[in-house]
Amino acid sequence: MNLSLTSGLIPITLQLLALIAIAVAIGRGRSREWLQRWLLAAILVGVGLAAAGRLVVREQGWSAEAIAFGTVFWTAMLGFTATVLIAGWRGSEWWRRVVAVLAVVLVVVCGFAALNTATGYFPTVRAAWLRVTHTEPEQWIDEGQLSALQQKGDIPTRGTVVRVNIPADGSGFAHRTEVVYLPPAWFSSNPPPKMPAVIMMGGEFNHPNDWLQSTDALQTLDNFAALHHGNAPIIVFPDFAGKFSNDTECVDGVRGNAAAHLTKDVVPYMISRFGVSPKAENWGLAGWSTGATCSLNTAVRNPELFSAFVWLDGTLGPNAGNKDQTVARLFGGDEAAWEAFDPKTVITRHGPYGDMAAWLGVADDIPTVHRDASTTPPSADSIADWDTFSEDHAPNANKLCALLSGYNIECSVVGYKGAHSFESAGAAFAAALPWLASAIGTPGVRPRPLPGAGDK
Repeated sequence: MNLSLTSGLIPITLQLLALIAIAVAIGRGRSREWLQRWLLAAILVGVGLAAAGRLVVREQGWSAEAIAFGTVFWTAMLGFTATVLIAGWRGSEWWRRVVAVLAVVLVVVCGFAALNTATGYFPTVRAAWLRVTHTEPEQWIDEGQLSALQQKGDIPTRGTVVRVNIPADGSGFAHRTEVVYLPPAWFSSNPPPKMPAVIMMGGEFNHPNDWLQSTDALQTLDNFAALHHGNAPIIVFPDFAGKFSNDTECVDGVRGNAAAHLTKDVVPYMISRFGVSPKAENWGLAGWSTGATCSLNTAVRNPELFSAFVWLDGTLGPNAGNKDQTVARLFGGDEAAWEAFDPKTVITRHGPYGDMAAWLGVADDIPTVHRDASTTPPSADSIADWDTFSEDHAPNANKLCALLSGYNIECSVVGYKGAHSFESAGAAFAAALPWLASAIGTPGVRPRPLPGAGDK
């Protein structure tokens, strides 16, 4: 069940089977005329399909770059294989038709496998099985079970994940069931201690459970709590999409009031239901990809609520394509509404911030860059081309840190191993957690500076 779906035996076997099936589907016995006509046509269809797919992805603003060579390759192979199937159907033996159909199916599977390899959404067979069967680990409970656990008075040896239905009275945002991680120390008293809290968010196409089921974040939190006498931040994993295919970018707009849901629903609920601290100094945010952009935007727009955030491979602001497409798709063409969620505009209009800090993680082999908080705004050159949609995360992070530090927000740009995938993000979160827990005042956690802060 722990076999990898992103590398090793399973993806390699699928690819070999697909290539063998394609070779057999073309096979011997075809006339030279058929091969010259239809193989060329199949290549052209494959290339055309891959190009069209890339244009759609870019046009919709899902990605500024091709997500991975494997995805593009298997998209092209789908066009190639489908053309071979259709062109060779008449006059082919029954078994060759069967193999041709099987080849198309295997190519589709390989395409999804390549996409999964690029994103790490289903890292193992077990993770995929849990998602498909909607199975959850033993430490996941509902609120009724939580009440019974509190009354019992026992302190769990590891964290407890609670499924919650947070009222949307403040936002009107229709959302799915959300989840909250409670460290063992939360059960040490009744009422519970006022612990710090973190809002943690995943990628563009998402489910609230993603961090806990697609990465090692749950184990990371349990390990951290075990090393700190049961103490760790309370983590809430909200739904900022409403459904898997709804890319809100965490703004209030035509796709729903996702931003208001975080600040007007989630924060008050966590304070009232789980007794977390209401102070900004005890609240943080963390996110990967779109979730990183959400963390950035939510923090700088609400400094009265948050004091620290972790940004992992995000963009410089909400995007659904280029700027004009973003304004149209997310805000119904209202540029003033877009400005209210553009981090650069928000930060420069706000002026110097108070007590806030940021960990900016990049999946790249780059040197750590730390910037002290300052009240000298950055030069135009250091944040040039801000509005250009780019997924070149290292330049994004350095531009962002230059802007943040110039408005009194201390920050560090930190590289981590891996690609732009959930698996890598899990490791990056594990590296950032000790600093984040320290920054928001987690009991029993010694103060930790941002990376690079002590190198000057």
